[in-house]
Amino acid sequence: MSSLETFCLQVSGGFACFTRPEMKVERVSYDVITPSAARAVFEAILWKPAMRWQIKKIEVLKPIHWITIRRNEVSSIISERNVKTTMKGGNANLQILIEDDRQQRAGLFLRDVAYRLYATFSLQDDSRHTHRYPHLRPIDSQNNDNSYVKFAEMFKRRARQGQCFNQPYLGTREFTADFRLIEEEAEKSPTIQDNRELGWMLYDMDFSDPNDPAPRFFNASMQQGVILIPDWDSEEVRG
Repeated sequence: MSSLETFCLQVSGGFACFTRPEMKVERVSYDVITPSAARAVFEAILWKPAMRWQIKKIEVLKPIHWITIRRNEVSSIISERNVKTTMKGGNANLQILIEDDRQQRAGLFLRDVAYRLYATFSLQDDSRHTHRYPHLRPIDSQNNDNSYVKFAEMFKRRARQGQCFNQPYLGTREFTADFRLIEEEAEKSPTIQDNRELGWMLYDMDFSDPNDPAPRFFNASMQQGVILIPDWDSEEVRG
C-alpha cells in the first residue's frame, strides 16, 4: 500500500473539557485537546471496524482561556447487570432519581477553543475487533488498496458536507464541536505563538485486556502552537 494520506480537520467550540484523570472529584481540563479526543472527532465522521485512526499533529488556533463552571451531575450510573437483565426480558431497575442523586460540582474548563487536527488511518483485520486494540499490526494485503481509497474518499465527502454518525464533541458531550475539512494551505489560519511544556497527557486507552483497559500517556510539548503526536508504539508513549 502507498503512503497513508493525511487528513486535516478544523474544529472549534465555545467550551471544552479534556479531563485530567488524576482529578477524582472536580473536572479539570488539560490545556489543549488530547489525542484520544481528537481521534473521536474523526471517528464521529467516519468509522469502520477495519479502520484505525492515528492523530499526527495538533495545531492550537486560539489562545488558551479558562472558565470555572458549576454544574449539576448525578452521582450514580445504571448498572451493566441491570441493563443486560432487561435486554434478556427480565425486570430490573433502570431508573435514576435525579433529585436523590444530584450533586453540584465545579469544573475548570476551556472556553472559545479552535484546533487543526491532522490524522491518518490504516486498515487492519477486524476479525478480532482490532479497532479496539490499536497496538496490533495493520494487515498487509494488496486487496486493501481499493478499500483504503474507498474509505478515504468517503471520509472527505462526508466531512465536506458536514455529515457525521454522531455529533463530535470537545471532551464532554454537552460541548459540541463544529468541524470542517481543510484541503488547501490557503484555508489555514495561523497558530498561536505559544511555547509551553504540557506535561504528561493522556494519549489513549489500551484495550489489550478488554476487562481492564489501561490509560497510556506521553510527555506533550507545544512549540509555536504545534503539538506533534508520537505513534502508538513509540517509546514516547508509556502505560
